[in-house]
Amino acid sequence: MTALEHIEQYLKQRKVRYEVIHHARAFTAQQVAQAEHVPGKMQAKVVVLTGNGSFYMAVLPASCHVAVEEFAKVVGRACRLATEAEFENLFPDCEVGAMPPFGSFYNLPVYADASLQEDDEIVFQAGTHTESVKVAWNDFVKLQHPIMAHFGKSPKPAKLA
Repeated sequence: MTALEHIEQYLKQRKVRYEVIHHARAFTAQQVAQAEHVPGKMQAKVVVLTGNGSFYMAVLPASCHVAVEEFAKVVGRACRLATEAEFENLFPDCEVGAMPPFGSFYNLPVYADASLQEDDEIVFQAGTHTESVKVAWNDFVKLQHPIMAHFGKSPKPAKLA
């Protein structure tokens, strides 16, 4: 079963409204947001962190980066960004870097940046670089019970010469 099929089955069983979005191949969350014509803060990306042999799923707006030090405070242990080689086997039904924010599918705890609460909906990759799913934020919270925290940081604007 593909990740998208798993997501659709999961959402249908729980009577959650969703929309599948097909878009041009995109590899970064910001590119996906552009392809879907949604604001970067509404596009949720998944970043995998690791520490002491454990993996964590961080979900945050595409327009942000993980403040690793802040994330480490939330989980209560030192951690770092995991490499693709370290986490690719955790998501066997996904293209590398296109995993959905459903930690329950992969036995991973889900941490969501509190800024995602600012929008009524989130859009996220559905296991490929050409498919995404849109759901209501409240439905996502009810399904995944993410640990809410502040660990996203906006990139610093480029300095003008």
